[in-house]
Amino acid sequence: MPARETLLLAVALIVLGSGWGLTMPLTKIAVSGTHRQFGIIFWQMIISAMVLAPVAIATGRRLSLAPRALGLYLLIACLGTLMPNAASFTGALYLPGGYLAILISGVPFFAYPIALALGSDRFTLRRLAGLSLGFAGVLLIALPGTGTLGPGLAVFMALPLLAALCYAIEGNVVSRLRPGAPDAVQLLLGGALVGAPLAGMMAVALGQFIDPHPPYGADDWAVIASSAVHGAVYASYFALVARAGAVFASQVGYVVTLTGVGWSMLLLGERFSPGVWLAVLLILGGVSLVQPRRRQLVPGRAGL
Repeated sequence: MPARETLLLAVALIVLGSGWGLTMPLTKIAVSGTHRQFGIIFWQMIISAMVLAPVAIATGRRLSLAPRALGLYLLIACLGTLMPNAASFTGALYLPGGYLAILISGVPFFAYPIALALGSDRFTLRRLAGLSLGFAGVLLIALPGTGTLGPGLAVFMALPLLAALCYAIEGNVVSRLRPGAPDAVQLLLGGALVGAPLAGMMAVALGQFIDPHPPYGADDWAVIASSAVHGAVYASYFALVARAGAVFASQVGYVVTLTGVGWSMLLLGERFSPGVWLAVLLILGGVSLVQPRRRQLVPGRAGL
């Protein structure tokens, strides 16, 4: 690959990762007012579908309505958006935005043991070392006396970790079902179309529906911006996977974590203790050791 193209792909990786990282503090802003989980998720799915639908139409991707495809759309909607976003948005009520970016990066720590249980991967000491580093990083944030979280807040770390677990289960299941299944654009678009009514019903039932009419406050703009960025980044990510391969594109996870912390410092004024920065290094080091093999990477969730 020519050096110029390699450089352009690297820049694209940084831009995409920075966009994903930006959604972390935007989530914190979105829940800072009266907006809550399922109201945000509903509009996120609607706006993501509005971004992905033109991509599907322009590239001739038709959504299959076969039972197998519909089942996958439902799985993507539940494990890829409804459950993890409900957990992470709830966590955003209590945790700094930077912590969301740090903890969500732990998807490979859950994905690897699940892959072992399913027989789709093999045990190695390298991966065990990666799991150990990641666990040490989480403990460094959670344990009292480390100067990271205030009293009583460590329990809320379980919420973004639950989101990471959902992504890990989703990635493993979709990976096993991928032969003959819809591609990544179709899966995410189908998931958004199936999930939006579910999120809408939950939002109405729980009194969380967000009225789309102006005037808009900071939390409203955060919902709009995070949803638009999320959809645009996903659409662009697929192009990067197609051009540079899933292994290269999976490195976006590192950029998401670092820029998520950086955006949180810039937009939310968050500051982190040396213990948190050490935890970031441990977790990213662990992720680098636990990264899945080429055939296991699922576009759209790799490294996230």
